[in-house]
This record gives sequence, C-alpha cells and structure tokens, in this order.
Amino acid sequence: MTACIVGWAHTPFGKHDTETVESLVIRVAREALEHAGVTARDIDQIYLGHFNAGFSPQDFTAALVLQADENFRFKPATRVENACATGSAAVHQAVNSIEAKAARLVLVVGVEQMTKTPAAQIGENLLRASYLPEDGQTPAGFAGVFGKIAGGYFQRHGDQSDALALIAAKNHKNGVDNPYAQMRKDLGYEFCRKESEKNPFVAGPLKRTDCSLVSDGAAALVIADVETALRMPRAVVFRARAHAQDFLPMSKRDILKFEGCATAWRRALESGKLTLDDLSFVETHDCFTIAELIEYEAMGLVPEGQGARAIKDGWTQKDGKLPVNVSGGLKAKGHPVGATGVSMHVITAMQLAGEAGGMQVKDAELGGIFNMGGAAVANYVSVLERLR
Repeated sequence: MTACIVGWAHTPFGKHDTETVESLVIRVAREALEHAGVTARDIDQIYLGHFNAGFSPQDFTAALVLQADENFRFKPATRVENACATGSAAVHQAVNSIEAKAARLVLVVGVEQMTKTPAAQIGENLLRASYLPEDGQTPAGFAGVFGKIAGGYFQRHGDQSDALALIAAKNHKNGVDNPYAQMRKDLGYEFCRKESEKNPFVAGPLKRTDCSLVSDGAAALVIADVETALRMPRAVVFRARAHAQDFLPMSKRDILKFEGCATAWRRALESGKLTLDDLSFVETHDCFTIAELIEYEAMGLVPEGQGARAIKDGWTQKDGKLPVNVSGGLKAKGHPVGATGVSMHVITAMQLAGEAGGMQVKDAELGGIFNMGGAAVANYVSVLERLR
C-alpha cells in the first residue's frame, strides 16, 4: 500500500460545444483539489492523460493544467499517452512517482474533446491506435477492427449476437443511474438485439448498440502517499496494479484471447494476494460489446469461449456475483479517450467511499479496473480498496 486516491472530479460525458480542452482541464483540476481539501501549492507533480491524435488543434497540453491555478507554475507537468488506456497510464505514472518517493501529492487529469471533429476524421484518428501497415485500410475504422475480432470469435465459438445484445442492454440500463453518462436511457434487450434503422450494422456482426460513444469530457484525481492520506477525509488505496503491453500487430498474437489483458489481471491479483472472487465489482473496457465478452474470459470469470455464460446467467448484472460496468461502461457513459481511464478510477473510488449514489454497489469493498489501449495492446489493471 503506497498510494491512495484522496479526491476526484468528473464532468458529464457527451457533447460540450461551449467547452475546450483547456476549459475542461481547468474545471476538473480545480474541483478535484477542492474535493481533496488541498491547494495547488500542495501538489508536487501533475500528469495529464490526453490522447488527441488529431482531435485538438492545441497540442503540448500538459502545460494547460497550470491554467487552473497560478500556484501550479513551475510544478513538473507531463502529458502521458497510451491510446485508449491513456488515462490509466497517467494514473499509474502518478503512483510510480509516489512509490519512488519523488512526490507526496500528485494531480492526475484525463481529457478529450472529440465531437468537434468531423465524423470521417474521428474514424481516422481512432484507427491510428491500430497497426496501420495491416489495419490502415479497414472499412469503418476502429469499429471495423473490432468487427473483425467479433467475426473471428463467432467463427470459433458460435454466434454470440444474443450475448452482445445482453451486454449492451445491461450497460445502458446501468447508465441510467450514472449522472455523468452520455446516454442515460434503458434501450432494452430487444432494441439492442435487432437490426433496425436506428440500430444498423456498423462493422461485421457489430451494430450501433455494440459500439461506445464519441464523447467530450474530463476527470481528475488527487493521489497521495499513505501517510498523507491517513490525515485526509477519505482514502482509497491501490491494493494492486499491473500494466502489460502486447504486440501492436494483431497478426503476431491470437487476438481472440486478449492475452495482455489476462496477463495484467493475473499479475495484479497475484501482487495483491487476491482472487477474482474477492472483488465486489469491476469497471472494464467495453469500447465494443465483444471486448467486454472476451474480457470476461481474460479476467478468469469464465473459461475461454464461454464469455456468454457470464452475461446470460446474470453474473455481471448489478445484483450478480461480479457486477461489471455498473457505471454503464464506455457503452453508455461515453469514451472521451484520454479521460476514460481516469474516469474508471474516479467511479471505482466513489463506489468504495460509498459516494456513488444510484450506481452504488451494496457493501463494496474491493473494486477492479481494466482499461486497454488498442485491441488489447496496452493493458492496465488496478484494484482499489477503501482505507478510510
């Protein structure tokens, strides 16, 4: 136990026409400091998670955090990027600094503004998180990449359309209770299962309801060493964490197994002396419903090829044996790329502090987080536990 989350902030995710990357960063930085009960003077280091890749004309964005308070001037500030796992990469860098005793209090901000970008360019920007020599001409962009993964999974393990629709319906139902979610509407299983004018096929067997949302938003955390955290109103400790990076080309691995995800989960649980049964809930990276299905297997909830069992038997529902994506996940909450991993840590800390409102999981003690970049390339797992 070396680092604790002691404060946080989170904007609603969605379309923020009147905001900029700068204004979103300033907003959550100030709110996180206030929530933690600290000032800018108290912060030793700053990490900003911002994918960008063409979404924002303003680059070199780590310095934008200093706009939140003049007392941030001359503090070390670093931008971190690791595709869709950018937010968790920034969080883990903050914990690394604290473990190295290079900092006592660290501010982490995750941000992205995607909706001001034309639709065609959004697809091109996201596809940059794949291996362009192999996937650069994929129709439908990154959705096409996961459409190929879904098609391959269906060929190996049978048609999983029912399971994917159940996952989408679960996450949309959960999103109704999340005040930060972009889509707070219970779409129901039948709508998610059937192709329609409002729910067309997008790529391979994936329909619109199988795909996460293009979003704007930001989230922030204040992370402290344990000694400091014990003097503060709340402390959610990192019980365990792991990062496993896999090959970028899908041709160099069995993409249907998400082996990097499995490795990160195994390392984290071993380091925390835990099993999956010890967890009260999991926030996992459902950029597409097929990803959540395969992640059930990679985390060890079910054997390979049996992901459908977890959703069909109700295990991952809010009242199931391991609730997954009680926040609504990326599917309903939205996926502003650089903010996503930070958001997952905020939502998990809220659960463990008993401050999750309608999302609250009863008697939550340990929360797991899985955030990935690319097609299971950058794989980050955190396990959080309430210290006080």
